[in-house]
Amino acid sequence: MERFLQGCKAAVQNTQEGLDLHVVLGNEACDLDSMVSAITLAYYLAKTSSSKNLAYVPVLNIPRQDFPLRTDSTFFLKENRIPEEHLIFRDEIDLGGLYEAGRLGLSLVDHNVLPRADSFMEDVVTEVIDHRVLERTPSRNCRVTAELVGSCTTLVAEKILRDAPHILDSQLASLLRGTIVLDCVNMAPAAGKVTPKDTEYVTLLESKYPDLPPRGAVFDSLQNAKFDVSGLTTDQMLRKDLKALVSRDTKLAISALYMDLEEFLRRKDVEDELRDFCQRHHYNVLIAMAIAFTSANEPRRQIVVYSQEGALRATVSKVLVEATTPCLELSPISRHSCNHVTAYSQGNTAASRKKVLPILKEFLKTRDRDSRPMQSFQETEDYKGQSEFMERNAEDSTESGEPLGDFGEQDNPDVYGGDGTKGKGYGAGFRRQLEDGLDEENSFPPTPMNSLVEGCPLDRGLPKLTAEAILERISRITVVNSEVNSTTGKQ
Repeated sequence: MERFLQGCKAAVQNTQEGLDLHVVLGNEACDLDSMVSAITLAYYLAKTSSSKNLAYVPVLNIPRQDFPLRTDSTFFLKENRIPEEHLIFRDEIDLGGLYEAGRLGLSLVDHNVLPRADSFMEDVVTEVIDHRVLERTPSRNCRVTAELVGSCTTLVAEKILRDAPHILDSQLASLLRGTIVLDCVNMAPAAGKVTPKDTEYVTLLESKYPDLPPRGAVFDSLQNAKFDVSGLTTDQMLRKDLKALVSRDTKLAISALYMDLEEFLRRKDVEDELRDFCQRHHYNVLIAMAIAFTSANEPRRQIVVYSQEGALRATVSKVLVEATTPCLELSPISRHSCNHVTAYSQGNTAASRKKVLPILKEFLKTRDRDSRPMQSFQETEDYKGQSEFMERNAEDSTESGEPLGDFGEQDNPDVYGGDGTKGKGYGAGFRRQLEDGLDEENSFPPTPMNSLVEGCPLDRGLPKLTAEAILERISRITVVNSEVNSTTGKQ
């Protein structure tokens, strides 16, 4: 694998006209599933191709500078001996130039439509592998594998084991299996992610390589890495898992913060860094929702409101304190020395960011009710170019799966999907009911499935496994697959 990635790097850096590139592109979220799907599919294509004038290259669909934000991915690739310096990121390859030169082919993994900015490359998309609802128009020139499994990596593993099992080794098996285990919440049926196909290929990989570490150990290590922010700057912490709401005169950021709030506020120069963050990204107000865990592994939530505008900070704080749907049960935290900051402990630990967002949306609507229509923005917080947010009209995306109303919701930096796929719409994702309410899994761009700020299925511990839960899940999968097949004309 290392030799293959070194060859990919050389091919991208080589200006020789005779060599064409076929890029395997994950989504802008560039989570672990997207990264591993891109790397392993490109490896498979390279190993099974007979062409000497074509290089298969995996591209991670974020700028290199944003890679440290994917703490689970950086950890897992390092554990599997994938050097970061051998990876290729979106800002290190000129896809547009290659397309114009007639030297580009594309395979899309973990998404199935190109965003508007990249739609000019649609005619060179020859393959799509995705585990979301199919949003693209069928074409004879593009092979499509779309199935509502828990992990896109499952579909790549199926392709490898079916068509080229001889290329499998322990490293490749570890990459495939570990990613599926994380995506499928340690293969727990009641968590609502795993399907029979996910289980089938994890089991098959384990049977071929019985020395792979236990599933539970892999899942725990990846979960711990996902929430490890010890090596991140304040700016990186705030961008790691972020949403934003934009109205006529207010741009409001809501960040997930994976540490104790009081510890965060004691960081050196934190107030200067908060000011710089807001100025750099043009936010009027920042809300950080912190989550940490007690010694009994119970979640503890806190909220901080930061703004240089005292009146706006006071108004937003009042809205949160007085909220009733849900009531956040906020109590002031006074043990900090930061100016322009209002901090609270949150008694209602079930109120995730997904529950707080509607409160803030309604606040912005009310605030601008008598003003001219609000501007709508859609930002790819994962793919910001030179660490700046890209903004586009809300109608360009249906990522939230719901009408945005008059204002735009800008989704999280840790999750964006599609800087390499065509189409005016984004995959709607597939939904399910969780204990926490109606959650949305990996919409396009997807929200990190395991973010406890969003309401992880494991917020209240690992669900109990029952025969009824398994049968109910299988029946639902059968219905969904039947609907997909009827839509695509498959028998």
